[in-house]
Amino acid sequence: MTHAQATTTPEVAEVSFRTLETFARGQIQSWLQALLEEEVDELLGRRRYQRRAAGEPARPAYRNGHGKPRRLALSSGTLSVRRPRVRGLEQRFESRILPRFRRHSDQVGDLLPELYLHGLAERDFELALRGLLGAGAPLSASSIGRLKERWQAEYSAWRQRPIEGELVYLWADGIYVKAGLEKEKAALLVVIGAFADGTKQVLAVEAGWRESKDSWLGVLRSLRERGLTPPRLVVADGALGLWAALAELGWTCAEQRCWNHKLMNVLDALPRKEQPAARELLRRIPAADTRAEAEQRRDAFVKRYRDRHPKACETLTRDWERMVAFYGFPREHWKHLRTSNVIESPFHAVRLRTSAAKRYKRVDCAEAILWKLLLVAEKTFRKLDATQLLPSVAAGDSYVDGIKSKKNARTAA
Repeated sequence: MTHAQATTTPEVAEVSFRTLETFARGQIQSWLQALLEEEVDELLGRRRYQRRAAGEPARPAYRNGHGKPRRLALSSGTLSVRRPRVRGLEQRFESRILPRFRRHSDQVGDLLPELYLHGLAERDFELALRGLLGAGAPLSASSIGRLKERWQAEYSAWRQRPIEGELVYLWADGIYVKAGLEKEKAALLVVIGAFADGTKQVLAVEAGWRESKDSWLGVLRSLRERGLTPPRLVVADGALGLWAALAELGWTCAEQRCWNHKLMNVLDALPRKEQPAARELLRRIPAADTRAEAEQRRDAFVKRYRDRHPKACETLTRDWERMVAFYGFPREHWKHLRTSNVIESPFHAVRLRTSAAKRYKRVDCAEAILWKLLLVAEKTFRKLDATQLLPSVAAGDSYVDGIKSKKNARTAA
């Protein structure tokens, strides 16, 4: 008999690849049950059936068996454990490992926004989760409903949390979602900020109608009350409501319109057959190394199209100061500032899913669900390039065509 044969226990000898998952789940279940028992040992200061030492005072607290078997859904599968009971305490014993009324881990709760993000219809949630967590998973339509209610409670608390850190850049945009019981589309107003340490955070997800001035004003005032300071630059599309709200608040930050939105608006004013050539010319404008060069390319486009398509030229030149504000900031940040892609990118998958499935019956449900989706996406947000330049921007240093002005150096001297 070999050493390996001699040391193989009968339990392990029965394990095969087919039964590996069941075996592993059983081991985790045994380990978790033992952990619950050790928690009570620590609380009482003695192990089960252990007598107290001579002279040791009697302790009023004692074990009192176990509760009924409880199913607990983990991302690795569903387990069944029994919570130890304790009597004689002044306050009810509450396990920190397995709190009362919890039937699944937070990771299982996080599966739901992931399933939404990947397009799974709500009616298929239970089937999918049982496939992942096992047939005994403590899930039902009501438990899934409770999860969503918890999201809404978390969302309400998130909307009140204080905002800390020095804000440098801010992106704002609206996504339109058909809320089944509403006759009109509700715009979800989304704000993402970049702070001096380079991190990006979702700051607001609020329902508003038609991206109006009053809707944006409400969002910005709420952010201000939570401690948000005015950024150095706001990037958004051409919605007039936001710019009017910024003016009413008295924020003196620079304003940059999204070039993606501008290009689409210009192309919409051209015949389809002329759009490919025009698109190439338009893309070269914000890619220019200097503001003067961008304006030269703008003028060349206008010269080519003004006679035949004056509306397209008027659309391009309208609100020009907001189109070139990014030149007053570090060149290394331009790719982040020319468009509202910081918001559009995480919303791309969301739009596909929400367009394919009319799953929102109320606007408040859409708010909480899309907020949860954005928090999932937030985990993958990358820091801004050239993070070391952000404190300079936050301090108000001037940049000309992406290069720090020499005037700042003289002032610092």
